[in-house]
Amino acid sequence: MHIDPLLPTLVLIIAVVLLIGLSLQLLRQPQVIGYLLAGVAIGPFGLALLTDTEFASRLGSFGVVLLLFFVGMEVVPRQLISGWRIAVMGTLGQVALSVVLLIPIGLWFDWPVERVVLLGFVTSLSSTAVIIKLLRDSGEIYGKEGQDVLGILLAQDLVIIPMLIIVGLMGGETPSWGGLGLQVAGSIIIVSSLAWALTRDSFHLPCGHLFRSDPELQVFAALLICLGLSLLTGMAQLSTALGAFAAGILVTAARETQWVHHTLEPFRVIFVALFFVSIGMLVDVSFILSHSMQVVLLVVAVLVGNTLLNGIILRFLGYRWRESLYAGAMLGQIGEFSFVLAAVGLTAGIISDIAYQYTIAVIALSLLVSPFWILAARRIVGVTQLTKTPDTSTLEPAAPAERNPDTSSDNQH
Repeated sequence: MHIDPLLPTLVLIIAVVLLIGLSLQLLRQPQVIGYLLAGVAIGPFGLALLTDTEFASRLGSFGVVLLLFFVGMEVVPRQLISGWRIAVMGTLGQVALSVVLLIPIGLWFDWPVERVVLLGFVTSLSSTAVIIKLLRDSGEIYGKEGQDVLGILLAQDLVIIPMLIIVGLMGGETPSWGGLGLQVAGSIIIVSSLAWALTRDSFHLPCGHLFRSDPELQVFAALLICLGLSLLTGMAQLSTALGAFAAGILVTAARETQWVHHTLEPFRVIFVALFFVSIGMLVDVSFILSHSMQVVLLVVAVLVGNTLLNGIILRFLGYRWRESLYAGAMLGQIGEFSFVLAAVGLTAGIISDIAYQYTIAVIALSLLVSPFWILAARRIVGVTQLTKTPDTSTLEPAAPAERNPDTSSDNQH
């Protein structure tokens, strides 16, 4: 009997992910860590069960898109909008201060300005995928502080666009006025669409009633909503994750949360897992072991520095010290979009191959230890948890019904 040669490899990969996941479940650790460790184990620098890192990364990118889509369905729009000051000022302050603090280090090592700016950008971005998953699992995403952290993460996802433009210019790229115009037009369309949907008392998805009675059509309809808007924002040279987030908000505004959430949940689990596995596959264990002292010091410096920096910024914006430091710890790791910036910097010749390896190692390890760092920060500063329930003064009138799949409001649709 003929057996596809891919089947044994696929079975081994799933078995590794499952075994590591079960082990971490017994230790009461987030599954995110298991996915990262599985990526290290099965990747080209481990057992080499899966060596095509680019293919795994492309599949994993769908995980970020689906994750942001689900986040959009859980956002309290008025609360997120009311926290725009923290999101914008927190993000801009983090980026600016990260670059400024790297200037003396750059002078010490005689780095060019381009490298200082690039590394400042890289260290200023936190992980949307990791933190949102932790917030969702703990229920803290519905509280005011959770929504503020979410706002900062989303603002960081937006600021990656000008960052990429700046890095490209530093690498000698010529800016395209057509591309810039397309980004501006796309942004205006997205914002206008969301404003229109959120200000209407009654809004339904086109042909939505046809999907509710057919589970098979629901799969394709839900994927079309999520990936379709992601494609449009990608074509406008904006973040595809931004399009997915906007699609999630539109689904919630249309009161279609229940069947869309139920239909896409298995896809989200698989592709989010693939995303973290793809990150783990980039980790060269031999490089980390041979440069262990430098890598560990860099990871500690990043976690401590980002925690304090974000904590000070949030304290300045009105948080109490305990909550600001805890939220700062949540934003302490380096995010997944920093991989993109580092790769662009390498292609542009701003950083060398060895510097790129250091960057990849520090990003991956900061993601790996992030849940432990957040737990330690929570205990040190004495914060039990961020608020788990929303501030009722800022909620949408229909918010409670939207989050409860058993309510009559959803069942009527």
